[in-house]
Amino acid sequence: MSKAKKKISPKKKVVGNKSASSTATATKKRIQPTRSRKKNVVASLPKEELIFGKQNYILMGAGFGLIALGMLLMSGGAMPSPDVWDEDIIYSFRRTVLAPFVMLVGLVVEVYAIFKK
Repeated sequence: MSKAKKKISPKKKVVGNKSASSTATATKKRIQPTRSRKKNVVASLPKEELIFGKQNYILMGAGFGLIALGMLLMSGGAMPSPDVWDEDIIYSFRRTVLAPFVMLVGLVVEVYAIFKK
């Protein structure tokens, strides 16, 4: 039995030279992280102030509350019986004088709150 001997070539080992690898990294550019080209628009805008101050908004709320109170004072007027007409219930002081006065005071407060600096 004759077997032909196969000639097996040994695997070549590649051994890196440290000096060669260190010069390769030295010649490469260092990669920097990318930066946004857009400017920060929010930071560059000046901070805008509100048109009215805190006291103006409080006065506006009070004026609105007075107008709503005047509307509530004006509401009502249901008759106890549908067959009876009572003028004292419909044309009472509260509905004809007090409620419109409270509403006008609320409107004056609103105008003052808007024009107050």
